[in-house]
Amino acid sequence: MKTETYDVVIAGGAVMGSSVAYHLRMAGVDRVLALDKDLTYRHAASALSLSSVRQQFSSPINIKVGLYGREFLRRAPDLLEVDGDKPALPFVENGYLYLATAAGAPVLSQNQALQNALGADIALLDPPALKARFPFIEVEGLAAASLGLSGEGWFDGYSLMQAFRRKARSLGVTYRGSAAVGLERDGPKVHAVRLADGSTIACGAFVNVAGASGAVALAKALDFALPVHSRKRCVFVFSAKERIERCPLVIDPSGVYFRPEGENFVCGATPPDDPDCEDFEVQWEQFEELIWPVLAHRVPAFESIRVGRAWAGHYDLNVFDHNALVGRLPGADNAYLAAGFSGHGIQQSPAIGRGLAELIASGGYQTMDLADFGVERIAEGRPLLERNVI
Repeated sequence: MKTETYDVVIAGGAVMGSSVAYHLRMAGVDRVLALDKDLTYRHAASALSLSSVRQQFSSPINIKVGLYGREFLRRAPDLLEVDGDKPALPFVENGYLYLATAAGAPVLSQNQALQNALGADIALLDPPALKARFPFIEVEGLAAASLGLSGEGWFDGYSLMQAFRRKARSLGVTYRGSAAVGLERDGPKVHAVRLADGSTIACGAFVNVAGASGAVALAKALDFALPVHSRKRCVFVFSAKERIERCPLVIDPSGVYFRPEGENFVCGATPPDDPDCEDFEVQWEQFEELIWPVLAHRVPAFESIRVGRAWAGHYDLNVFDHNALVGRLPGADNAYLAAGFSGHGIQQSPAIGRGLAELIASGGYQTMDLADFGVERIAEGRPLLERNVI
């Protein structure tokens, strides 16, 4: 039986894998295969994400990637058009609103200076200005806030994933509903990928974007210990009697966040107990014990709210420094990685997909240097510090 051969095999066919596939074809790479164990994407982070984009980071690379995500989302219907059919990808630019106490105010000020120097549109607000702009917020205990005036907000992540996938398929990318479970190598080079269905696919290059558990196992096959863990995050939907106009995505100093979703709101927080987890069971006690008291204090209109549905998804959390791990794997000539996005994957997928495609097709980054995300920093003990982690 003749072995199939592709120029690039991608383990993971959701938004990151589909972005890589699309950008590879745009870079002129001919034969591209994207693998995914479930092409319904029912439990994929792309389908369960709150799908937001921001530039309010503290590290230049995250800000630059956020700026590219902003521009890509604005142009996505044209970029991902297929046969005259433009995908519906509305981008709600209501902004992120970070609230800070006196202890956190200097960080917001330092971050805002860097963000705007790099091209973001972020404003600092003192408590009176905050109250004037958003009268529904209780400013007691706050010393400052930072607001994305444009270019920040939320979108439909599932639709973006499907638009990337549809465009990639129209360009000739092959998708297959089977997981990559093993690799065959000759020294530093991966020459074939073993699939769960028992088949073997020969490859010129291999890309590991298989999410938390899948990425770790495939990295281990190349003798690399990936510090990425699957951590559950619950999202709760609630309704309020009082209408709040043009509400941004609000991040309280406690870490609790909320934003509008149609006529309702969504909210969540990082639980204090955050073990590795693979199930999708909603932990309702998080809302009652952790989230609702903060909501009721910060927005008096939320003292009386009705909780509706909820769902749980997973972060592929990089426990080394909570930032993406992107690039060629150490010790491998033709194996590439994008993992550990820690909740930022869907907003960073346009820039990371483009960067990996450039690295594979031409041997280096062309339009944005992603070296700060390099996997080498783990062995070097050189964390990428980011103070704006939610």
